[in-house]
Amino acid sequence: VAPVKAVRGNVDRGEWAQQLPVAEATEVGGVFLYMLHILDDLDLDPVVAGFKVVVFGHSHKPSQEVKKGVLYLNPGSAGPRRFKLPVSLALVKVRGEEVEVEGLELNV
Repeated sequence: VAPVKAVRGNVDRGEWAQQLPVAEATEVGGVFLYMLHILDDLDLDPVVAGFKVVVFGHSHKPSQEVKKGVLYLNPGSAGPRRFKLPVSLALVKVRGEEVEVEGLELNV
C-alpha cells in the first residue's frame, strides 16, 4: 500500500532480521522521525539532530511524552498480547509542522 520503514527488535533473529536496521530515520511531510527499538539505545540528541518524533517500542507499553519539543512515542505492540498490556498501535498524522497521534487499542 505504501513504503514501510521498520527496525529490528531485541529478539528478532535470523537472516530476515539482519536485513532490518537497528535504527532508522525518515521524513514525513517535512517532519523528521527517528525509530529504534530500545529508547535507552538512543545515541543522538534528537533536538540537535532535528527530529520532532522518536518512535520506540521495547516495553510494549503505549506512551507519549514531549521533552524539549520532541515527541517520544511508544505505540505499544500490535502483535500477540504481551503481559497484561493492550494490543495497540498509533496512528500518526503530520499536518505542516504539527504531529497528531491517535492511540488505537485493538480488540483481539
